[in-house]
Amino acid sequence: MTHTQAQQRIAELTELIDRYNYEYYMNDRSLVSDFEFDALLRELIDLEQAFPDLSLPTSPTRRVGGEVNKTFRQVEHRFPMLSLGNTYSIAEIEDFESRTRKLLDGTPFTYTCELKYDGVAIGLTYRHGELVQAVTRGNGMVGDDITSNVRTIPTVPLRLKGDYPDDFEVRGEVVYPFEAFEAMNRLREAEGDEPFANPRNAASGSLKLQNSAECAKRRLLFCAYFMMFPDGTPIMGTPFATHFGRLEAAKEMGFKVQPYIKECKDINDIRFFIDFWDKERWNLPFGIDGVVIKVNQTDLWDRLGTTAKSPRWAIAYKFKAEQVSTPLLSVTYQVGRTGIVTPVANMQPVWLGGTMVRRATLNNADFMAKLDLHEDDSLLVEKGGEIIPKIVGVDLSQRNPQAQPINYVSACPVCGTPLVRSEGEAGFYCPNQDGCLPQLLGHLEHFVSRKAMNIESLGCERLRLLYDAGLVRNVADLYYLHRNQLIGLGTDTTASIQEKGAENILRAIEDSKQVPFERVLFALGIRYVGEVGAKKLVRYFGNIDALMDATVMELAMVEDVGEVTAMAVYDYFANPDHRTLISRLREAGVQMQAVDNRVSNRLEGMTFVVSGVFDHFSREEIKASIEQHGGKAGGSISSKTTYLLAGAKMGPEKLRKAQQLGVPILTEAEYLQLIGQ
Repeated sequence: MTHTQAQQRIAELTELIDRYNYEYYMNDRSLVSDFEFDALLRELIDLEQAFPDLSLPTSPTRRVGGEVNKTFRQVEHRFPMLSLGNTYSIAEIEDFESRTRKLLDGTPFTYTCELKYDGVAIGLTYRHGELVQAVTRGNGMVGDDITSNVRTIPTVPLRLKGDYPDDFEVRGEVVYPFEAFEAMNRLREAEGDEPFANPRNAASGSLKLQNSAECAKRRLLFCAYFMMFPDGTPIMGTPFATHFGRLEAAKEMGFKVQPYIKECKDINDIRFFIDFWDKERWNLPFGIDGVVIKVNQTDLWDRLGTTAKSPRWAIAYKFKAEQVSTPLLSVTYQVGRTGIVTPVANMQPVWLGGTMVRRATLNNADFMAKLDLHEDDSLLVEKGGEIIPKIVGVDLSQRNPQAQPINYVSACPVCGTPLVRSEGEAGFYCPNQDGCLPQLLGHLEHFVSRKAMNIESLGCERLRLLYDAGLVRNVADLYYLHRNQLIGLGTDTTASIQEKGAENILRAIEDSKQVPFERVLFALGIRYVGEVGAKKLVRYFGNIDALMDATVMELAMVEDVGEVTAMAVYDYFANPDHRTLISRLREAGVQMQAVDNRVSNRLEGMTFVVSGVFDHFSREEIKASIEQHGGKAGGSISSKTTYLLAGAKMGPEKLRKAQQLGVPILTEAEYLQLIGQ
């Protein structure tokens, strides 16, 4: 086939496949069989591989995925993605409607009522009719570039149809339809993987998969609900004068816009729409958690304006959580990394809020006692925030009078050690931290995690392999592994270790010896010692020997280290086994001494609170810079704050608090002058 013939055939195939995709996903019509469609797609893939210069970004083959993206570049939104004001109260919707009429002072207008999707909000930028970028909401000012994964979603047009602006943004929600979600969970369970908790979290995780081909398998849908134009964009015709008209225009361009949108003239229409969908939402093929009400006439939006966080021309009504009753089958207990023992209710599976619920936490012993839980009780369950199943009570009308109470366990369900409870704490925990298997494995996973020692090549499955093989019983054992011990481990599992894997593991372990002391201390997993506490302890004591020899009183003198944490640190180092572990880590070359990274004392005695986006630093980099010059990076503004270091799009609450307390506000340029750069 010649280049010209290939070009012509690729154009024909592209047009055919795009039309079949559009009819299938937009109009629920199958014009060809799956076999015929796959054959056409395969032919197009083969032609593009043979003539790579003819492969375009808008080709339907891009929906198959295949790009690998290990990092997601952060992108600043052209238009901030403001969140909507939320309410569960019809009275507050009535207040919104009354306030809007008062502000518009007799100007005629209508509303649109539409469904509030339970998914992931994203923004799509189109230029010259082609998709150029897809970005997550992020913090509303900055999001992640997920373009390669979004191209795999069949309801995202790669190339627009009909008339469209030259440069604009479409916003909408990526949802995981129930049918596709349940099918994926059945597949995961068949392969021995944990099922996804709910469609919203699964959709969010799918958009951040490193391999776009995996994202393509998830069968996500994008539903458009908003259009935005840069200043000066010529608005084409009257349809764009209303929000409803813009969504109708979006349909013509090739976007999937759900048909459940209604123009409403007053509060009675709005109330009817809300009441209808509060009952009908469970019959939809995807999840919703409320209704969004917007002023329909777009030219009135600027007149109504926005608050610091939300537009005044729109509001979201959220449905109250659905509640069901289902029988309790059993109570089991989970042991966490820190030894906390959490009771879990195993229930008769029940459909709730778009997912099948089988288990829910019982939190702790006090919660169980408050419920007065008995055998075979029927539990009242609802979705907390429409996401996590939450037990809210017992249906006493269903209780068997002969049923026996269920009491919280007194011993660890794994190792049998009697449980203990610290004063002022809600949870019981197993004190056998060095001999209880879930705690041992949890400590290992924590030690190798990114924020600790960052040993990337060791996940939980490989750590379990090493434990089962008797090679690793504590974190120090990792540094004494040999190549020949690793090769061939777990040959029948996905976590198996071959020659290349062994080299990667040993290299990552060797690299971890350069991790600074404060992260090593955090990695040890001492009870109550988090990242910030570890940093302050290291800054105060300087090395492991001074820390190990410190008294409880000396430990408690460290800023923000209270008596409880001081006692936990003292008890940890009083254990001879832990001192042996430290000795082995030190012999292996792990950092046990603070390194002074200061480059000056220019900021000595100053406390900074950082907010916003900066040109020369990431947020973490500018905090590190403050510490390198002798200053302190605080989390919240108080009278002790020296400066609020403000970047672009800084948080309005921090600005208000700084102005209220008279805290000086420093720009990035002024900060650079302050440190002499």
